Amino acid sequence: MLVMSGHLHHVVLDCPDPLALASFYSRLLGDPITYVSDDWVVVSTSSQASGLAFQLAPDHRPPTWPDPSIPQQFHLDVMVEDVAAAAPLVLDLGATRLPGGDVFADPAGHPFCLVKRPSWAEIIPAASTPDELPVPGSA
Repeated sequence: MLVMSGHLHHVVLDCPDPLALASFYSRLLGDPITYVSDDWVVVSTSSQASGLAFQLAPDHRPPTWPDPSIPQQFHLDVMVEDVAAAAPLVLDLGATRLPGGDVFADPAGHPFCLVKRPSWAEIIPAASTPDELPVPGSA
């Protein structure tokens, strides 16, 4: 049997405004925006690493979770040190709280959960301020 050895490049989210949604996730995850074009923006630890990509989808319809009429196609679990402390911060970034515990929607309506860092994972350093994140094209 042939076995392929692939590596994940990006998780791609359709959205109506790639730069706006990438800016939200850049601030949420503390990673810089590493690539920008008119219809594609990437957030990653560096321009040589996999990350989240945001693709222009002018007719994007956000999920209506928990109502299944427009189901979530996926959701992200965002690991944090303290879920209770992180919740107001993600709301300040532009997220919306959804029913079901620590469930939120990003500005384009994609659901994500805040989850407490498990003991096996590395400690998450304190958040950077938006001014400390690199801007694409600046060096």
